[in-house]
Amino acid sequence: MSIPPRFLDEIRTRLTLSDVIGKRIKVTRAGREFKACCPFHKEKTPSFTINDDKQFYHCFGCGAHGDVIGFTMRHDNLSFIDAVEKLSAEAGLQMPKPDPEAVKQAQKSKGLHDLMDVTTSWFEEQLRMRTNNAVFEYMIGRGLSEETLSAFRVGYAPEDGQALRIFLKNEGFSDEQMLEAGVLKKSERNGSLYCFFRDRIMFPVADKRGRVVAFGGRILPDHMRPPERGDFKPPKYINSADTVLFDKGRMLYGEAQARQAAADGHSVIVTEGYMDVIAAHQAGFKGAVAPMGTALTEEQILSMWKMIPQDEKVPILSFDGDDAGRRAASRSCDRILPLLKPGQSVRLAFLPDGEDPDTLIRSGGSSAFRKVLEGAMSLFDFIWASHAAGRDFETPEARAGVVKTLEKQIAQIADADVQRHYKELLRARVSDSFFRRYKGKSTKKTAQALGIRRPAVNPSVIKEQIILASILNHPHIHEGLEEMIGHYNFSKDSHKALRQQIVSALSNDPTLDSSALKNHLKQIGFEQEMGDILSESVYVHAAFSSPRYDVEMVETKFREWISEIEQRDWTEIKDGWKSAFHSSNEDEEDRLRELIQVKASDHA
Repeated sequence: MSIPPRFLDEIRTRLTLSDVIGKRIKVTRAGREFKACCPFHKEKTPSFTINDDKQFYHCFGCGAHGDVIGFTMRHDNLSFIDAVEKLSAEAGLQMPKPDPEAVKQAQKSKGLHDLMDVTTSWFEEQLRMRTNNAVFEYMIGRGLSEETLSAFRVGYAPEDGQALRIFLKNEGFSDEQMLEAGVLKKSERNGSLYCFFRDRIMFPVADKRGRVVAFGGRILPDHMRPPERGDFKPPKYINSADTVLFDKGRMLYGEAQARQAAADGHSVIVTEGYMDVIAAHQAGFKGAVAPMGTALTEEQILSMWKMIPQDEKVPILSFDGDDAGRRAASRSCDRILPLLKPGQSVRLAFLPDGEDPDTLIRSGGSSAFRKVLEGAMSLFDFIWASHAAGRDFETPEARAGVVKTLEKQIAQIADADVQRHYKELLRARVSDSFFRRYKGKSTKKTAQALGIRRPAVNPSVIKEQIILASILNHPHIHEGLEEMIGHYNFSKDSHKALRQQIVSALSNDPTLDSSALKNHLKQIGFEQEMGDILSESVYVHAAFSSPRYDVEMVETKFREWISEIEQRDWTEIKDGWKSAFHSSNEDEEDRLRELIQVKASDHA
């Protein structure tokens, strides 16, 4: 039985190699990879490495090497077909029926890959020909460097409807191959053959291995094109149709570059189009990708998460700031919610009206786009803003209505743990919104008469929990904030003890990631204390303390928060003294003296 290569790629995409191997042997994280004692020979020191990004394992002791299918065959002593059947079940896929054409199709694919690569090179040459200099200067005028154009292999398809066909025939390719690759089309009117892409800027689309499998073609601006006939207006973009090489619902433009960038620590950023990806990449946002002219599909979402080697996989989705952008974000959320897993989410960033990443970077530079990304909201915050912003929270019926609406959407989350945390955060947010609106609208006596009791919250304890949660979820911030964290005056003894152990562990091994740090603290008896700290009831006060927050922005947000609460506390002291002086309130004076002592000890 022959298995289509696309089906095997789907298995590799859906299954994480370290997860599959981790079910059979003990693996531990080592930076961006995992290590283990090799299951194929006896050893005491781990020399077996697993690289999820590149989808292979390798043993430096015995030389064993392969992918998820090869590992399953060797470890489980299975044939190729049996291993594929086992893994397909694990991935939730149905085995394809026997296809006698599969082998023939695989042989065709290699020839088509060659054709697409040769075509791409030809388009690149056309862009740099003297006769097409105006097109080249137009691209340079849009702020793209020659280096960037070369990195993405941007080219130009000339207006001549036979030029590419003639060139490829001279290179030994047939009309049939050109039709299969999608670069040639047959006229429905008279059956004649013509080049599909004409007088367009060409963007090659590569698969995750960097092989060109499709093209996108952008029309030139009006002043660079001949007048149209009648009322006909050609589409701004045309894209390759699906072929044996290309399925637009499974691919992301810029994926090959973004996959490497994510391995180097860059954030994965989902934009809308080709120019957005290229402009973002040139501006330093090298993890930028884009769907192929459609809303994000399940396969694209899974690929997006698989690019990120860290435990916390939180790419940023950027959308236009208008109503259409909000609707697009809602559609994406509906696709994403059922796929959420612990540590696997998204954040959403909305651009200023009338801007896309390309235009924003050209007008405001990389800092303008970075500011948009820094303001990205969590998936929960977007859902909340979409359904609860401006709603009435002052009656039980109103609050129940909000909860019912949001719980219906949250119910789409398949993972039970993630769904539970979303529900906890929902109820905390509803309660918080109610009390913030209710405060000041009635007297304490009225509130008591209504039976309203808000749980007592100690602001000092909350601040301590936020600090500890931030370090536990993002240990990398400790290096830049070590002095502040070490000298902060914790009020709870348990918090002091936990802080001491965190500082000690990170001083001994600054490379510890969140998972390793938490495991260490759990082993020495801090599991319960961490359970109280690592909860949505803490994250709701400071989103950056959550493990879902973008790691590149945590330290900045943490510093801003510290500065804000410092300013707030001193303002409270100043205003309080004025009030106490005029009212001769001794209790208030005592409270303010105590607060000053705490502030003084914080800075000791």
